[in-house]
Amino acid sequence: MKKLYSWKSIVLSTILFVGLWSCSDTNDDAPEVEALQKNIVETAQATDALSSLVAALAKADEREGTDLIGTLSGEGLFTVFAPTNDAFAALLGGLEGFDSLEDFESDQEKALLANILTYHVVGAKALSTDLSDGQRLTTVQGEDVGIDLDGSVFLEDATDENAQVAQADVMASNGVVHVIDKVLVPQAVLDALNAEMPSEDLQTLTEIVVEAEVLSVLEAAVIKAGLAETLSSEGPFTVFAPTDDAFLALLDILGDNYMSLDDFDEEAEIDLLRDILLYHVIPDAKVEEGDLSEFSVGTALADNSIQVIASGDTFVLGDASDTKANIVDTDIQASNGVAHTIDKVLLPQSALDFVASLQLDNIVELAVANDDLSLLVEALQQADAGLVETLGSEGPFTVFAPTNAAFEDLLNALGDECNSLSDFDTESEKALLVKILTYHVVAGKAAFSTDLSDGQMIETLQGESVAISLGDGTVQIEDATDSDASVVIADVEASNGIVHVIDKVLLPQEVVNALEPSEELNIVETAQSVDDLSSLVEALIQADAGLVETLSADGPFTVFAPTNEAFENLLAQIPNCGSIDSFDTPKEKALLAKILTYHVVAGAAVASGDLTDHQTIETVQGESLTAILGDGVSIGDKTDTDANVALADVMASNGIVHVIDKVLLPQEVLDILNPPSH
Repeated sequence: MKKLYSWKSIVLSTILFVGLWSCSDTNDDAPEVEALQKNIVETAQATDALSSLVAALAKADEREGTDLIGTLSGEGLFTVFAPTNDAFAALLGGLEGFDSLEDFESDQEKALLANILTYHVVGAKALSTDLSDGQRLTTVQGEDVGIDLDGSVFLEDATDENAQVAQADVMASNGVVHVIDKVLVPQAVLDALNAEMPSEDLQTLTEIVVEAEVLSVLEAAVIKAGLAETLSSEGPFTVFAPTDDAFLALLDILGDNYMSLDDFDEEAEIDLLRDILLYHVIPDAKVEEGDLSEFSVGTALADNSIQVIASGDTFVLGDASDTKANIVDTDIQASNGVAHTIDKVLLPQSALDFVASLQLDNIVELAVANDDLSLLVEALQQADAGLVETLGSEGPFTVFAPTNAAFEDLLNALGDECNSLSDFDTESEKALLVKILTYHVVAGKAAFSTDLSDGQMIETLQGESVAISLGDGTVQIEDATDSDASVVIADVEASNGIVHVIDKVLLPQEVVNALEPSEELNIVETAQSVDDLSSLVEALIQADAGLVETLSADGPFTVFAPTNEAFENLLAQIPNCGSIDSFDTPKEKALLAKILTYHVVAGAAVASGDLTDHQTIETVQGESLTAILGDGVSIGDKTDTDANVALADVMASNGIVHVIDKVLLPQEVLDILNPPSH
């Protein structure tokens, strides 16, 4: 296959000119036959339609040692095939970076132009009647042009398109001129134009994609996936570039949720798009059409290959699907490699898996469709914490899904106050239900049973971990209780993750402490058993005011226990106080003790159900707190921000603990931290 490439860029478009003349037509601009006193150059100069030829001769003669005008004005006999102005315009239109003959600036470019022009000159006089079909004429340039007399007079050059003689036998004093409708191009020029040019004369692969109208969707995809810089780097790369129609066909397959690239807006979708694009790139190689043979070649997407497959007298590309891609255009040269356009988006296995997942229900839909998971669905709804929406989102998630029987066993164990999931009706009970449910969810991972290993610890959305125990073909899930759950149905695939059906509701330590308080654990021991109260325990020790001993005594006490995050937020507001151990002077320790005792009520174990709206609660520190009842239980201190009770009624041997999301501050401490101005 012959191809003509621009010297500075990519493919030189096939030059086809619809002639303004035919051999029988007359032209007002053509020289008169009787004006034989004019030589070939003078004849061209006198013809308006040949002004570009005259300009080209002059431009080539600017190179030292070249004198085409002098030669064609001298004695001797020549035959000149003279391209019209329109023929030169068509040539320039196909050369990237050459808008006019003035753009042939360097000596190398002028030599190229001279090579083209001398390919139009034969060192003998040949009238049209002297030509025969199939004849080969050797030109001054050195290569031959062929003669084709099929219905007219045509000239064959090194390209795929012939030139037609539009006006023959224009006589001159030193030869004859035949006006033609195309600039002839010899093989030497084709080879020069096809040769790899210096990087400054060629566009990068990214620039080629940007400028090609049929690759506009690919351009948008490259930008969205953040690969524009990569495809502008040194390379070399071979890129199989899908056309716009190829991308539109892929979007049709993906369905109504993917009408355009704009619908690839989630991080996972953009990652998928990036994988697809990398699958079209062969790194560290420049594979041109002539290099193609049947082989499998690795792509820039790690561990993914494409197949080059023979198909008749050409080749097609095979991906992870059953549909092959046809190569449309080949050998588009770039400074950092080569591109070939194709009519299909190549799909790696990960893309096929994504397409298949679109046909699956999400985790919530799957649970709704399974009668034996109806209580799980009811629990998700009763918790009223957006869990239905969360598990219906993209994920991925791994969910250990308790059966109806598992939920019934839990309700029976909770006693008469919990006959059904609807009995979780207070804010604290709903918060407890949320902790139970989120302990069954692993976010950011879709783990098949084959991905699990014996003794593996998996952190859940609730914050605590479950342990995996593998036996003889069985998978056990260990929680904070003495009874493990068994996976009864594994690897139920959803569009946004994996579900493993289990025969027991899993309970984290936090919930076990709340549901089954041990008479052996006092308030301090209870706090020590909860990971999220480790900062509170550290603060009690750091204050060095006997608070550990006090809260381990008989009591009873009510303690509002701030979480670790609550302490982090407080420390961030106090200058030069990056951690609890920063309270290291006697004065600072006394301040810490005032904060902590403001969270303690002595002489009573006050359950959340015993509180009334705007009730005043006196603390050990001396100032009062305010209970605020509404959508949940809040505790007001002397600041403008109330604390929310995240987990209520955690029973201890010497009182009761309510976990809160803020460190409470009395006025005494506020005055110390922010002394009033006078």
